[in-house]
Amino acid sequence: MLGFGKIAKKVFGTTNDRKVKATQPVVEKINALEPEFAALSDEGLIAKTEELKKRVAEGASLDDVLPEAFANCREAAKRALGLRAFDVQLIGGIFMHQGNIAEMKTGEGKTLVATFPAYLNALTGKSVHIVTVNDYLVRRDAEWMGKVFAHLGMTTGAVYPQQGEEEKRAAYQADITYATNNELGFDYLRDNMKSSLSDLSQRGHYFAIVDEVDSILIDEARTPLIISGPSQDRSELYRTIDMLIPEVRNEHFTLDEKTRNVTYTDEGNEFLEQRLHESGLLPDDQTLYDPESTTIVHHVNQGLRAHKLFTRDKDYIVRDGEVVLIDEFTGRMMPGRRLSEGLHQAIEAKEGVAIQPENVTLASVTFQNYFRLYDKLAGMTGTAATEAEEFGEIYGLGVIEIPTNRPIARVDEDDQIYRTAREKFEGIVKAIKEAHAKGQPVLVGTTSIERSEFLSELLKKDGIPHNVLNARQHEKEAQIVADAGIPGAVTIATNMAGRGTDIQLGGNVEMRVMAALAEDPEAHPDEIRARIEAEHKDDKEKVLAAGGLFVLGTERHESRRIDNQLRGRSGRQGDPGRSAFFLSLEDDLMRIFGSERLDKVLSTLGMAEGEAIKHPWVNKSLERAQAKVEGRNFDIRKQLLKLDDVLNDQRKAIFGQRREIMEAEEVEEVVQDMRHQVIDDLVDTYIPPKSYADQWDTEGLKSAVEKSLGISVPVVEWADEEGVDDAEIRERLYEKSDAFMDAKAQQFGVENMRSIEKQLLLQTIDAKWREHILTLEHLRSVVGFRAYAQRDPVNEYKTEGFQLFDSLLNGLRGEVTEKLAQIRPMTEEEQQALMQQMLAQQQAAAAAAAAAASSPPAPTAEAIDAGFDESDPSTWGNPGRNDPCPCGSGKKFKHCHGAL
Repeated sequence: MLGFGKIAKKVFGTTNDRKVKATQPVVEKINALEPEFAALSDEGLIAKTEELKKRVAEGASLDDVLPEAFANCREAAKRALGLRAFDVQLIGGIFMHQGNIAEMKTGEGKTLVATFPAYLNALTGKSVHIVTVNDYLVRRDAEWMGKVFAHLGMTTGAVYPQQGEEEKRAAYQADITYATNNELGFDYLRDNMKSSLSDLSQRGHYFAIVDEVDSILIDEARTPLIISGPSQDRSELYRTIDMLIPEVRNEHFTLDEKTRNVTYTDEGNEFLEQRLHESGLLPDDQTLYDPESTTIVHHVNQGLRAHKLFTRDKDYIVRDGEVVLIDEFTGRMMPGRRLSEGLHQAIEAKEGVAIQPENVTLASVTFQNYFRLYDKLAGMTGTAATEAEEFGEIYGLGVIEIPTNRPIARVDEDDQIYRTAREKFEGIVKAIKEAHAKGQPVLVGTTSIERSEFLSELLKKDGIPHNVLNARQHEKEAQIVADAGIPGAVTIATNMAGRGTDIQLGGNVEMRVMAALAEDPEAHPDEIRARIEAEHKDDKEKVLAAGGLFVLGTERHESRRIDNQLRGRSGRQGDPGRSAFFLSLEDDLMRIFGSERLDKVLSTLGMAEGEAIKHPWVNKSLERAQAKVEGRNFDIRKQLLKLDDVLNDQRKAIFGQRREIMEAEEVEEVVQDMRHQVIDDLVDTYIPPKSYADQWDTEGLKSAVEKSLGISVPVVEWADEEGVDDAEIRERLYEKSDAFMDAKAQQFGVENMRSIEKQLLLQTIDAKWREHILTLEHLRSVVGFRAYAQRDPVNEYKTEGFQLFDSLLNGLRGEVTEKLAQIRPMTEEEQQALMQQMLAQQQAAAAAAAAAASSPPAPTAEAIDAGFDESDPSTWGNPGRNDPCPCGSGKKFKHCHGAL
């Protein structure tokens, strides 16, 4: 019998259905305009853009011009790319313009959908950013969709790492800018470290469309973006501690896989204390519980985490003597991304590679707070419904499921559960063999590089040809994904989120044409295309007859979204397909979160070796376990955000202040207000309010004024005058200090003085802000312990964070005032001495260059080759530090024979 809720849904439709239905009149308007726009010339489309811009500037709302803007954009896409947007794509665009997440299945053309709201919002002349998950997609989408925008008379920019400053500024000046979330966040931080408006890259935060929004705003939101600088080198400390960790036995620590946490037991602490005393890292009269031991305890804990929680080829790989992290959600390498607080260094010590120095934070921001800067935010992904609560609560984003253009024909089978991992993998190989034999392409999803390579070995033994896609093969990524739909193809992939290339049944025609032309540049493109299209047609029919793409998951992920992303690769645009997950009781999710009852049920059923259980109830039980994990991860992110919100309010205040200073023609008034505030604080300190004259510390005030303001004033004599109170002394100090600074401005030249004030103000703000971030980091790491005293850690952090910020502002005023009071123009003697020093340096450089020119020439490559002996370093000449070592080890010279 159906419940009341289900009956109501059948009669009235779901809330989602009603929202989608409400857009129908707008879609009909856009469709009705199609003939009119089809009749326009190419110049006519651009003229239409100018007309719409003018109407928006004159006060028309974007909703008023939406039907015409979408009709214009659809026509431009048809001419530029030969793609006519379906009605469901227009619906997706409408919801994104309204500031929602459009959940659209894989293969429904999300890349094209983004052009509609982007174009509409760019009519305002404000910044529109389209955010993608990697640099390859930034370049591809900007080039591909840039053709559509060009037909509309709009410019497109692409932002990527290691880009020149001029090029980057031009990309942000474009009407629509494509960039990754990382680059946008880092450019925001870099802009707030610059000292002149002309150096800024970004031009505000009006509208952002985030592709793979769940990956960017949820999966990556646990890690803040940090710009850092190096601190002192402690590599010996890491190496010494790393040598102790392998001696730690199981009874010395407790490991909680659910929370990914590892801690020493009391027995472990005693053992470590003894070993640290022996190694000389801990003085004999000091214990691990003393405050002076904080640093050692921190590093010993990080060493344990590096060994017990981080696994090579799963969490990171070692490449070219460097530890490179792997993104757990996309399986991609993250070069340049480092773990903080000494954890990365602990992993480097464990792997025996060069230890890079730790860094100090110069600026940081979380993705949550960066994306909340935008006036309007929108997103698109294949899987967002399971995290709708988080999107609503943190970003104010609604999630709308957009219907597919054609009904989904994929068959999602119930999970198959085996007792052991061995039986599971035997079952997987058997299923792959059966599909491969009948010409059905198979996409196998794994959760780690290690698993994908283990499965690859099993398939090799059985002689099944296959491709492996993981962090190690990411350069061939697009090609491997494009070939995954060929009849009988077997592709093993570590996570499939945001791959950006669709798996097309029968293979990807465009990629095959490009590959064929690259092999034979002389061939005629049309002939090659005709041949490949004929082959593709046959291949597609074979795959359709075999049942479409078979997606096989080798275990369930912590998050249902990742499983759904894998499933969604099959059955695109109404194609047939099937999906199944093969699990065992030894899988991490089953072991940690699955109930023991399941094991009992399987034992009671008396399952035979190699037999699997399949039942919808099992699926439900697993989904409940996954929902629990998702809920816990959400709570962690929410807690992080509450703490970061404290810093965010302060960050906005500081960054806003910097911006005002940079925009101001001169900051004389700001500096004067600071100086007067310093005088007020000094007078309040040495002449307390409502105190008698005999309680005043005028001597103290006199010396403090000399130190802070750089002026010598007769404060003691003033205090002895009849009728002089603290207000009078204050006024006299204002007057004297202002006159002193005016005279200084005349010495430097007024214009020079204004420039000095501005630069000094910005430099001091930056230095104070860096110190403040570090203090807050330390406060954050200990504030959690306040919960033991029944005090709310977040409130404690807020209160103390505010006090620290207040002292930052006081310190800033004092430091700027003191520095400006101390600066003076150089004397003639000092200028001459500086000129002589520079001249001497130039002469020394010229002499060194002349000596180098007269020395015998370096041996040529041929000369070196003539007497070269791989085993004799004296015949190697002078290899560069980053060149391959001449001994043939394959390592860089600096990591091999050139190691210092």
